[in-house]
Amino acid sequence: MTITLITGANKGIGFETAKQLIEAGHTVYVGARDVERGEQAAAALGARFVQLDVTDDASVSDALATIDTVEGRLDVLVHNAGILADGVVDGPGALRAFDTNAVGIVRVTEAALPLLRKSSNPTVVTVSSSMGSFWAVTNPERPESGMPLALYAASKSAATMLTVQYAKSQPGIKFNAIEPGTAATDMTAAYGIGRSPVESARTVVRLATLGADGPTGTFQDEFGHLGW
Repeated sequence: MTITLITGANKGIGFETAKQLIEAGHTVYVGARDVERGEQAAAALGARFVQLDVTDDASVSDALATIDTVEGRLDVLVHNAGILADGVVDGPGALRAFDTNAVGIVRVTEAALPLLRKSSNPTVVTVSSSMGSFWAVTNPERPESGMPLALYAASKSAATMLTVQYAKSQPGIKFNAIEPGTAATDMTAAYGIGRSPVESARTVVRLATLGADGPTGTFQDEFGHLGW
């Protein structure tokens, strides 16, 4: 049985990714800040719940300790928790964006590494964004070039870089970042854009189910490798 943890999995792409991985035979831990919403999501999915706030060290530590006690290892980690940070661009907003979208990746990864090292096929997937790609945001033919989301874009660029750097420092573990495609979620509701989260989740699942000889240190979307 493959043991999987997904952060921010009580709704949107995280929820659909959990659903598809459960259908593929994974034991999935739904990580969510809100206990009630997380427990409801886990019950609906047939998953397990751990309270996990990626901006809180104690919460992250407790969540991974729970998985360690019950499972003794972690095979797949999906960094899905994130915020759009489309409000006022100022110091507090920047700190919040980076704390959630980038520093949260460090917190969870560092806590998970001892468990991932016990897996025979450890895999980490970062749900990043092409908004964090210099190539995309400077390309007038790409929609990203017309979307002024400074804090989101910068923090997602950091998320992708962290993924690549972890791939270099942890050669026994696959680390890959994914642009899942714009999905219609709470995050994008104000813009009225996006496809079904079911479709975007498929791109995450593809990287979460790589074989032992799969790639590492990449940034991809559903069509292949992305420039960034």
